[in-house]
Amino acid sequence: MKIKRYIGGMLESNGYVIYQREGGPCYVIDPGYTAKNFAGFIEEHDLDLRGILLTHHHYDHTGAVEKLRAIYPCSVSMHRADMDMYKGEVDNLLEDGDIIMLEDEAIQVIHTPGHTAGGVCFFSEKSKLAFTGDTIFNVDLGRTDLDDGSEADMIRSCREIIDGWSNEIYIYPGHGDGCNMKKVRSINQEFLDIVGE
Repeated sequence: MKIKRYIGGMLESNGYVIYQREGGPCYVIDPGYTAKNFAGFIEEHDLDLRGILLTHHHYDHTGAVEKLRAIYPCSVSMHRADMDMYKGEVDNLLEDGDIIMLEDEAIQVIHTPGHTAGGVCFFSEKSKLAFTGDTIFNVDLGRTDLDDGSEADMIRSCREIIDGWSNEIYIYPGHGDGCNMKKVRSINQEFLDIVGE
């Protein structure tokens, strides 16, 4: 999988274009800002935007969705538990375990509530990576004191899901730089406090 990251807004949110090859299909994950940047990259590489994938409903991850759809009409996908909090239009309601195909690569939807009720990670076993939104970052975890956040859900997501990821899995978070889970397990004290390592 090939990945292009854009950073936008005062909160420096990460948005991603994922694709396999020049001229092939692509998805955009969490376009919070700068729709023109995503559109420019898609045009430059002659990509076919198949859809916008949202890790959660917060504006700094969804703010450019409609502007991008005005340029490239495409579907928007979000977990159903975040629907009530989202102001925009959603075409596909995601469920835990859903599979999104990017050519021959399967991207699994993993429901990881905590930051929001419908927060998800997009996980690829083939590429050994996960787009984690605001569930987990390299050095800490997403806030649980906003809107529909839940500390109890975040604890369960960390213990029952993320702690099961191997050290080689590379996370691409909603803010900050990515890293592999081996590094997460050495520098992310919030995560370590929860999983008891």
